[in-house]
Amino acid sequence: MTKRAFDGVIDAAHYSDDQLVWVRAYERRGAAFSDLTLLQRAGLVERLQRGKRFVTGRRTPNLAGTFSVGRPIQLVSRGQAIVIATNAEATRDTLEDVPVI
Repeated sequence: MTKRAFDGVIDAAHYSDDQLVWVRAYERRGAAFSDLTLLQRAGLVERLQRGKRFVTGRRTPNLAGTFSVGRPIQLVSRGQAIVIATNAEATRDTLEDVPVI
């Protein structure tokens, strides 16, 4: 994935009862990335619905806005519920390869 192919990188997540509560992320700010930020579930859903692209990954130490990226994150509709996942077949919030805090 090229550097411009995503708007944010999620490097950790916190769940409660199989639902994502918040994520630790870096967001694109023009040509650079933000410092580490915490996004509540509602904020992440809003960004994804607006068309922002987030991926799983890690910041490369000492290389500023360079990331080792993983899977794209998507919203999956399950009836009335919205699921945040890296897999379109997910039935609950699941960010694969993202450490749980």
